[in-house]
Amino acid sequence: MDILQAKEIVIAAGKKLVETGLIARTWGNVSCRIDEQTFVITPSGKAYESLTPDDIVLVRMDDLSYDGDVKPSSEKGIHAQCYLLRKDCNFVIHTHQSNASIISALGSDINNVEGKARELIGDNVPLASYGLPGTGKLRKGVVNALQRSDSKAVIMKHHGAVCLGKDYDEAFEIASQLEIVCQKEVFNRYKALTNKTAESFRDICDYVADLKKRAGAPAPQLTAYDSSRVGNVVKLQGKDGSEKAIVGLAQENLILGEWPGELDMHLAIYKNRQDVNYIIQSQDEEIVTASKITKVLRPLLDDFAQIAGTTVKTALYDPNDILKTRKNVVKALGKHKNAALLKDNGAVCVGPSQDEAEAAEMVTAKNCKTYVSSRLYSKVKNIGKVDAVLMNVIYRLKYSKQK
Repeated sequence: MDILQAKEIVIAAGKKLVETGLIARTWGNVSCRIDEQTFVITPSGKAYESLTPDDIVLVRMDDLSYDGDVKPSSEKGIHAQCYLLRKDCNFVIHTHQSNASIISALGSDINNVEGKARELIGDNVPLASYGLPGTGKLRKGVVNALQRSDSKAVIMKHHGAVCLGKDYDEAFEIASQLEIVCQKEVFNRYKALTNKTAESFRDICDYVADLKKRAGAPAPQLTAYDSSRVGNVVKLQGKDGSEKAIVGLAQENLILGEWPGELDMHLAIYKNRQDVNYIIQSQDEEIVTASKITKVLRPLLDDFAQIAGTTVKTALYDPNDILKTRKNVVKALGKHKNAALLKDNGAVCVGPSQDEAEAAEMVTAKNCKTYVSSRLYSKVKNIGKVDAVLMNVIYRLKYSKQK
């Protein structure tokens, strides 16, 4: 294939994957085969929406070498092996898609692929063994999975998925069908346990929340707000975008609007964390469910360990003791975590910008969805503490600074 044409197809694929939610931010990667020796691939750490042909890197399969100053994706070795092992493969998509991520933490292959998905993917989807992102161990796990199955999709343990197609259209359709297959796997498990059919993931949340309900009275219900800091001024807004309050942070003086109790929590976070300029109170259903059933949320997915934290603790919001609440939330976030659960009320997700806070919310929601699903199974293991810490430190000190 012509190199420029291949680059333009890769760019178009990346944009479509972002639009459909199969890839977010700079996560995942896309490549296209040029010939038997080379392929082009997306770069490391650049947003898909702004890519140009100059950003797409030509890589040699045999030694993963490339020319120029643009660094290709750290998972280029996985793409190279896909092309070397599957001669009919001309396009590869690596995603961190939601439902495949759930299955990635559950520890086994999918062996009952049916219908349209079976025609596209094959009758099974193998689970590759775990390895840290960008490592030879991760690549080896994918290679072994490809060698023991003729599937066109591989789920990467605690990570995401790799989808292989004869062209862009097929690879994209495989990624889309894989989400359906993975959701069906969880819904079938729910039916086996309850003899009921899940109409949506809310049914899973309701079942698990009732099954694993924590002792004691539920926490008072909060109103969710988002806020931003510019200089020494904090703006609080409702989920509908309406402005609720403007506050001077130093003296905590109300400049405009009203003072809901939740505002105290936001101010406490800003005062304790100079790196935080945006806060999201998230009440996504999977996050709320996790906040009802666990005191500590541990990483089942590596992007959660990288961005949210090596553990995410639960803090109690008590409207009758605001000082204690402020202390609880500040302690749960600590100095480096970007999320904390609020008992029975979802989570606060923070970041140096709105984009980074949204990223923290996204990975927290995905890890919570995975955690809730894992309650349907037995012996589901978290990512090891050492690996989680290593990924978090590398992300904070290296990758996040590219943003």
